[in-house]
Amino acid sequence: MLFARRIWNWCCRFRHRCGYGVHSPSDFFLITSVIYENLPYYAYESLKASASSKTLPHYREKVNRLLFRLVNYFRPKTLVEVGKGNGDAFRYMQAARSSMDAISVDGSDWEEVHRQLEKVLKRMKQVDFLHIAYTPYYKEVLEAIFPYLHQQSIVVIGDIYASKERKAWWKQLTNDERIRLTFDLYDLGLLFLDTKRYKQNFTVNFF
Repeated sequence: MLFARRIWNWCCRFRHRCGYGVHSPSDFFLITSVIYENLPYYAYESLKASASSKTLPHYREKVNRLLFRLVNYFRPKTLVEVGKGNGDAFRYMQAARSSMDAISVDGSDWEEVHRQLEKVLKRMKQVDFLHIAYTPYYKEVLEAIFPYLHQQSIVVIGDIYASKERKAWWKQLTNDERIRLTFDLYDLGLLFLDTKRYKQNFTVNFF
C-alpha cells in the first residue's frame, strides 16, 4: 500500500522535476545540484555500514543522504535536531560538518523537550540549521526555536504528509508571512526565512 501511494505521488509530481518552473538561479542550483545530486560522497558507504538498521526503505536512506548534502552545502555552525528516531539522520548531518555545534533533543513529553531546548538555546544563542524529525511536538518546537532563527537559517521538517494534522500544519507554514520560501519534497519540507526573497512555495518531485 505504501509503495503504491508513493508511485501515485511520484506521478502527480512528475512535472515538478529537475527544477521545472524555478527561475531563481540559487533555487535552481539547490534543486538540481543539492537535492538531485546523485554522485557518491566519501561518507555514504561508512554511514550506511554503521546504520542502526540494514533494512531501511530506500527513501529513508535517500532522505538521510539529502540531509548530509544540505548540511554540506549550507555549512551551518549550529544545528538542532528534535526527535531522534533511530539516530541515523543525526549521524549523517554530523558527518557532513564535524566542526559544527550540533545536538539532538528528545523526550517523553513536551515539558522535558522544552527544558532541554532552553538549555541548548541559551548556549547556542542562534540556530543555523533546525531539523524537526520524529516528534509529536513539531508545532511547539518550531515556535520555541523561531526567535533563535535568523535570515540565513534553514529549517527541515520531516514527514510533512505523515498525518492530516501534519499536512494541514505544512499548509499553514506555506502561508506564514515569517517564512519566505518553502520546498515541498513530500518526505520532508524546507523552510527559508530571508525577507529579501519574494514569498514562493515550490513542489519538488523527490522520490
